[in-house]
Amino acid sequence: MRNSRKSWRAAAVCAAALLGLYLAVPFGETAAKGAGLDQPLPAPLVDETPNGSGTETLILAGGCFWGVQGVFQHVRGVVNAVSGYDGGTAGTAQYEVVSTGVTGHAESVRITYDPHVISYGHLLQIFFSVTTDPTQLDQQYPDRGTQYRSEIFATTPEQARIAKAYIAQLDQAKAFPKAIVTQVGQDSGFYPAEAYHQNFLTLHPDSPYIAAFDLPKIKALQTVFPTAFRPDPVLVAKLGS
Repeated sequence: MRNSRKSWRAAAVCAAALLGLYLAVPFGETAAKGAGLDQPLPAPLVDETPNGSGTETLILAGGCFWGVQGVFQHVRGVVNAVSGYDGGTAGTAQYEVVSTGVTGHAESVRITYDPHVISYGHLLQIFFSVTTDPTQLDQQYPDRGTQYRSEIFATTPEQARIAKAYIAQLDQAKAFPKAIVTQVGQDSGFYPAEAYHQNFLTLHPDSPYIAAFDLPKIKALQTVFPTAFRPDPVLVAKLGS
């Protein structure tokens, strides 16, 4: 019965988002259009230098975490991508509460990657090119509210420095028709989302929301960054019931 309840919740979330699509999004617009997908954005001029042989972690918020997770699960060098919440406290890190938009949380994805395969800067390049429209304030297409804001939650001062430098580089190059509003914040604690949100894009490719807003991002990743694309996503293991 618990699994049925979770499935019902996920379906309700999708239905609500789809309603928002028809009410708020101009005809023919898709999530993938915002970043201009005919060519990648410039690579960062400032990037990390790998240290040691271990993995690194970054946390990105770019609208509904279904699509953000789905994109990075298809990126070579990513070893895990978990949907969750950042920017608030543990006591309010539940979907129903975060959805009120008053907890400070953003729907986020914690990405663990091998910096010897793909760099932090390259991951940011993918994020801005095919994952999020960084000119939309507190929304991504049909999803509106601070919980859908575009934000990079830096886990180190170096990450914050690289992210701010890249945003300044893109703004100076006028890579977008409007100024970038993506925030660079500090990781205040990442809390994994409920199990029914994990691997959502892979498990529900026929969802109207996924088809309209997230599958175009996967196609764009494959087209714009073919060497970084992995056809088989790296999925999250079961986090619990």
